[in-house]
Amino acid sequence: MQLGLAAWHRYMRGNEPDLLAELIAEDAVFHSPVVHTPQAGKAKVLMYLHAAAKVLGNDSFHYVRELVDGPEAMLEFMVVVDGVTINGIDLIRFDLEGRIVDFKVMVRPLKAINKLWELMAAQLEIPSTTS
Repeated sequence: MQLGLAAWHRYMRGNEPDLLAELIAEDAVFHSPVVHTPQAGKAKVLMYLHAAAKVLGNDSFHYVRELVDGPEAMLEFMVVVDGVTINGIDLIRFDLEGRIVDFKVMVRPLKAINKLWELMAAQLEIPSTTS
């Protein structure tokens, strides 16, 4: 798990797509703060995490707290995007080989969630209206 967590931090510092691809397990699941259903499978998890790195990956992004318990890690982050301060948590579970098998993101406050939804929808080319 420690190797996986160290690789995640390297990815967040350098945004290396190949490193992320190696880090995600084939059966990984991503839980978005704005999408109701879990996104299952390596391809979908990669898609969401690459988009998030583009949206959140600026010089203000930093982790402020890290809690590790066995294969689980909770990483609290802060970032300012388009003048909106986003406070969030990455809750990550690793398998025995150090690959990510479950990734959940929680974000606050509401203004930050709305901004994140707007920017992620643009990255993923998702229509911003709901039916």
